[in-house]
Amino acid sequence: MGKGTGLHLDVKIKKMKTIIAATDFSPVSLSAVNFAADMAVAINANILLFHAYNIPVSYSEVPIALISVEELKQEAEKKIQDLKKGLQHILPPGIKITTVARLGNTVDEIENICNETKPFAIVIGSKGRSNIENIVFGSVALTAIRHLEWPVICVPGGKEYGGGIKKIGFTCDFRQIEKTTPVQKVKEIVSVFNATLYILNVDYDNKHFDSETPAQMYLLNDLFNDVNPEYRFINNPNVEVGIHEFAETNNLDLIIAIPKKHKLLDGIFNPSTTKQLIFQSHIPVMCLHQ
Repeated sequence: MGKGTGLHLDVKIKKMKTIIAATDFSPVSLSAVNFAADMAVAINANILLFHAYNIPVSYSEVPIALISVEELKQEAEKKIQDLKKGLQHILPPGIKITTVARLGNTVDEIENICNETKPFAIVIGSKGRSNIENIVFGSVALTAIRHLEWPVICVPGGKEYGGGIKKIGFTCDFRQIEKTTPVQKVKEIVSVFNATLYILNVDYDNKHFDSETPAQMYLLNDLFNDVNPEYRFINNPNVEVGIHEFAETNNLDLIIAIPKKHKLLDGIFNPSTTKQLIFQSHIPVMCLHQ
């Protein structure tokens, strides 16, 4: 199996879906790995466990590396191999597990691997039980959402895959549908999980309803007609809060959002911003780009 600096995937792995599970071995990331593993079983996909390591430096008058690159590499490979062995004991033999541990920036290296594997999705922990987990791994999730073209699933700490993904909510504002909506990607996700699609529109006293809205609604309905979506109109002055409350009340299993459209990236780490969807929800959020 792929180890260390190289990534060598055989032909069978390339033909199957691949889920990349990124981990720094913290509790929130290990929870996301377990979620990814159960998802892989459900959709018959392979798992690529990924870890990026960096050289710790002591910042005195002259920066000093506290550990050698070779020692870091050995430690990283041991941890990721141990994680792989643990998963192999509980997963069916048909699920292939590949491991990659690389020196470098987490998101940059994930992007390199995505270019090689064309994954179905990247699964990453979005929040933990401690502030440190939120800051450290949460910032990685945020950067991944901003920069990766592939679907990124942000999984709250402790969230289990459970009964699967049967209800998916897709957030939509009925504006510039053809230009901004990743229709085929959303339909692929719905098809893979054989899920019910709820198209969620959040407005407040119809403030965003204008002359173009009806035409955009008809267009959207035509584009998604073959997956028989159900429409839900949510009256709430805050988009993220409205989506979150609907998802919790209606037991959604996954929320699909387009970050740039719904401003999910604005102010997430601002202390005054307390109800951002990704970091408040107990439900996994998949971020897609057009």
